[in-house]
Amino acid sequence: MTRVVVVGDLMTDAVARARYPLARASDTPAIVTMHGGGSGANIASWLAVEGAEVAFIGRRGADITGRNRDMELMGYGVDARLVMDPERPTGTCVVLVTHKGERTMLSDPGANAALSPEDLPRDLFAQGSHLHLSGYTLINEGSREAGLAALEMARRSGMSVSVDCSSSAPLERTGAEPFLEWTQNAKLLFANADQAKVLTGRDDPAAAAKVLTAWFPQVVVKLSDEGALWYNGRAEPIQVAAETVERVVDGTGAGDAFTAGFLPVWLENKPPTEALTAGCRLAAKAISHLGARPRL
Repeated sequence: MTRVVVVGDLMTDAVARARYPLARASDTPAIVTMHGGGSGANIASWLAVEGAEVAFIGRRGADITGRNRDMELMGYGVDARLVMDPERPTGTCVVLVTHKGERTMLSDPGANAALSPEDLPRDLFAQGSHLHLSGYTLINEGSREAGLAALEMARRSGMSVSVDCSSSAPLERTGAEPFLEWTQNAKLLFANADQAKVLTGRDDPAAAAKVLTAWFPQVVVKLSDEGALWYNGRAEPIQVAAETVERVVDGTGAGDAFTAGFLPVWLENKPPTEALTAGCRLAAKAISHLGARPRL
């Protein structure tokens, strides 16, 4: 089985799920929970629990939450290569979930923003392994050099590479042209419909995927409750429907779970329909329990 090396963000998610419409400038009853988070760390955790050999490269603070996240990753079976930052705290994301399920995220990257090329363990970059880079690493100016270095090290080592767009608003602030330039040597791009629109200006996900194959040999667009589609620049995009979920408990991190379900099947060169189905299965599993990461 191909080893997956994930470079990305490590966060603690504070998820506040409102029970009623938000009362602006006042109080709204909510259920507040704390979980391990960060797109890169989520993907690494799901990969490990699903049986993949996975290493995660990131940065944490010298604080209790950082220690907890480190132990949590190791508990899932991840080879966690976390550099301890003596000054910056572990990243934190406040996730506001309305009574209708709409999510808004307020992110403080903390130590993630100081990830540097020197933090990348050279022994993990080897032919036969696969690099998955969280787009947050490139979008955040402080960690961008590390993200670019990881892409270059993977290229020199002969590794296959996938990249995730991460989030539409910061992607738009960064700009489509720079992001595409930085990542164009990746073999596979993951985006959701909003991110694909930011990169291409196309509202239709299939049309956006076709445009993106000018930069990437293969593109996957995640379509939330409509499933996901894959395109490689030939024929027509292949789409798979989302799995039915009896009860949505928490949708935070479902897109990360999809990526973790898709990658191992794709790395085995199985048909894209199988990889899409595996991704949708794991996404459905993720939203059926509380928290962005698996529970052991």
